[in-house]
Amino acid sequence: MRSMFGAPCLATLLLTAPIAAWADGTGGIFKHTVAAWSSDKPLNFLYAPYTKHFSKSEFHEYVWLVGLEKESPGNALIGATFFSNSFGQPSTYIYPFGGVYRNVLDINGLFVKWSAGLIYGYLEPFNNKVPFNNNGFSPGFIPAVGYQSQNFSAQINILNDAGLMLQLNWPLPGR
Repeated sequence: MRSMFGAPCLATLLLTAPIAAWADGTGGIFKHTVAAWSSDKPLNFLYAPYTKHFSKSEFHEYVWLVGLEKESPGNALIGATFFSNSFGQPSTYIYPFGGVYRNVLDINGLFVKWSAGLIYGYLEPFNNKVPFNNNGFSPGFIPAVGYQSQNFSAQINILNDAGLMLQLNWPLPGR
């Protein structure tokens, strides 16, 4: 029996390896990726336990997400997530581009984030549920708004016109 997690895990590896190889210290267009991985800021663990769809479908299933995210000193973001999409398909989202803006409207802890990257996992018969899907691969852009406390943050991810996702973030110990 074929594992349902094999393809997304392989896609995650195949998508991140070229980025890591290309970012050889000079960084090129991935300059902020190199800066993020070499920064003293902690690696964050991401967990999304709840998603609210804007419309109901008999095909919708429970959505969950786990991932890792790193921020550079210049507030650029990079990350990778593994999730079960709205249709129960194992999926991944790799984002080598992103940013976070803190203390929005001069409110301590309030932040706005964005990330851009590649999604894999929306396959037949749900391949038309994300724009520009080609064999399960599609571009992704996720804006979010959240609140940061001392050792924890919570955010709401805006999933295009599909829904909202509650995401919780914790810094991992280390460095």
